[in-house]
Amino acid sequence: MKASQRDFNTVAPKAAAQARTFFFCGPDEAGAQDAAFRIAGLLGDIGERVEMTGAELKKDPVRLGDEARSTSLFGDKRHIWVRVQGDEATEAVEIHVSSVVEACPVLIVATGATDKGRTAKLLADRKDALVAMFWPPDLRSVSGSVRDMASAAGLRIDGAIADRIARASGLDTRLAQSEINKLALFLDAAQERPRTADAAALDAIGAATGDDGMMPIVNTVLAGEVAKLPGELRRIREMNISPVGLLLQFERRAAQLAQLAAKLGPRGDVRGLIESEKAARRIFWKDERDLQAQLMRWRGKRLQRLVDRLANLHRALLANSQSAELLLAQELAEIARFAAHKN
Repeated sequence: MKASQRDFNTVAPKAAAQARTFFFCGPDEAGAQDAAFRIAGLLGDIGERVEMTGAELKKDPVRLGDEARSTSLFGDKRHIWVRVQGDEATEAVEIHVSSVVEACPVLIVATGATDKGRTAKLLADRKDALVAMFWPPDLRSVSGSVRDMASAAGLRIDGAIADRIARASGLDTRLAQSEINKLALFLDAAQERPRTADAAALDAIGAATGDDGMMPIVNTVLAGEVAKLPGELRRIREMNISPVGLLLQFERRAAQLAQLAAKLGPRGDVRGLIESEKAARRIFWKDERDLQAQLMRWRGKRLQRLVDRLANLHRALLANSQSAELLLAQELAEIARFAAHKN
């Protein structure tokens, strides 16, 4: 079965009840990951989480099926969580779904893949599988989501405040929800005691705007501006920016670059592509120069390597929360040095 971004929430309960293999794709990696977590929650008690990468499965395609049909050391439940780039795990998925032996749930988050790719076509017509594709949200849709979040938290906000939170969150609804939670706590708001949140309240909780928040360091690192990096790292410490929240912005930009690189092809015109995307309002005008410079550096195997490193770093930050700031700073320095060598 298939689900679009628009009908995913409606399809999700049925898919969780019927399917065992789930493929989340599209240029919005954050949306795909959110959907995977939503399905995992609907599946109930799915026990131990076993993580794999597409690179691992490409080397050993049989492993996915073997792991999905084996039990944990103590016979407890388990589920498989796979992060892949494009269709690198197609052979592994094909072997996995060809078996008639009952398997545990397999959730695949595929960066750079689409519902027209080989893996998606393999699963889309199966009743025991779900393919869901997610596009990057626009400001209007995220602002609407922010207002819904605020209403649920007992907050009254106007359109300007919703837009500001959406922009400050880099159009990432997970970060936006965090801002709403902080606002509700600050104002002591709840459904039974609604409060109005204005610009002064937003300033009081330290919500950063997109310009003075996370994107400057994202652009500094991906442009390879090593000399600027110490100052940016100091600034994010002073602003108390969440390491995981900042990493999400890097992941979102990497997913955007992957989408653009797929349209560009190996010998495409970078400047012409960025101009057409801006004209179609698929990118913000203020991001034009940064995206053009980054796309010149991050393409092909270099971009795939970046995506893999960010995914590995994400797991490391979640596993080592006390050292997250240091781990992030070290890895960003490595990425910046790599980006400094343009070719």
